Amino acid sequence: MNYHQYLPVDVVNGPGTRCTLFVSGCEHQCRGCYNKATWPLNSGHPFTDLMQEQIVQDLLDSRIPRRGLSLSGGDPLHPANIDSVKELLQEVVGRAPSKDIWLWTGYTLAELSSKQRDVVDLVDVLIDGKFIQDEADPHLVWRGSANQCVHFLSERARKGQENHG
Repeated sequence: MNYHQYLPVDVVNGPGTRCTLFVSGCEHQCRGCYNKATWPLNSGHPFTDLMQEQIVQDLLDSRIPRRGLSLSGGDPLHPANIDSVKELLQEVVGRAPSKDIWLWTGYTLAELSSKQRDVVDLVDVLIDGKFIQDEADPHLVWRGSANQCVHFLSERARKGQENHG
């Protein structure tokens, strides 16, 4: 897997202070996408064990407390990214279990393969669906177009939504 950008401190892509990874590779190539540079699988930088460890260490760093990890792109659920994303999320869940995980994908829940569902099982909040420019709305929270859905998948995410939503 390749990635385009890693933000060790981010307050835009999900609630609270977070770590955010933008992966490379997207099959959807939505008209009006704000992140077209991430579409090619081979764009960006190789995602290494060292980068994975950096993300976990940043999540564990008490000097700048982070609420969790956000994955965007590109598409973290692109078939070529599945194995690396799953390994990263298993590491985060195992070593930083108090951190929530948010993931943006152009696939819908109904379209997911069994391998993609295995990754989603590790996610607290999934924002799914292609960006549709004709349904774009800058007032939407955590999504760009009205067709996209925010799924609070874990009990922790559902409780957080009740307390803050």
